[in-house]
Amino acid sequence: MRRLKVIEHISLDGVIQHSVDESFPYGGWFAPYMTPEGGAAVLEAQGERFDLILGRRTHDEWSTAWGQAPRGPMADRLHAATKHVVTHRPDDLAWRPAVALGPDLVADVRRLQAQDGPDLVVWGSSTLTSVLLEHGLVDELVLVTYPVLLGAGRRLFADGAPAQALDVVSTTSTPSGVTVTRYRVRGPVPTTPAP
Repeated sequence: MRRLKVIEHISLDGVIQHSVDESFPYGGWFAPYMTPEGGAAVLEAQGERFDLILGRRTHDEWSTAWGQAPRGPMADRLHAATKHVVTHRPDDLAWRPAVALGPDLVADVRRLQAQDGPDLVVWGSSTLTSVLLEHGLVDELVLVTYPVLLGAGRRLFADGAPAQALDVVSTTSTPSGVTVTRYRVRGPVPTTPAP
């Protein structure tokens, strides 16, 4: 049985968008806060061996950014991972090894989780994350939280994200104020009836 982890770089107000477009001028907002300590904490949370589940946009952006990156602990692990890509264009997946997931994301992820193999890691997709949480497929959520408020941009948890209770597994702080917090997904949010 394979565990599924979601790892996200996130602002204090929940923004995960990194790329600049007409409504988001803050590309690279996380770079000034990166430290060796933060990189080591992310590598530890991610694990030595894993496969990736990526949305198409993330796959395409990363195939350029990481596909040409020099060797190093992060680049080597990403290159070695099988990339399971949610896409309608399976014939042009440039970053290998890559496998296209079919039209039923939930069934495909359940099938992957039932197989033997390394953990599955999701990076960079608020759409995928919401669906996976809604269907109870996420085992661990790793938030790399930066001390910045962006006010606009794609957010990890959009309106309508499923309510979930989480347990803190560990928290690491870096000299630049970034925290890397690992959460285990517990399940439904416990409530107490109002008196």
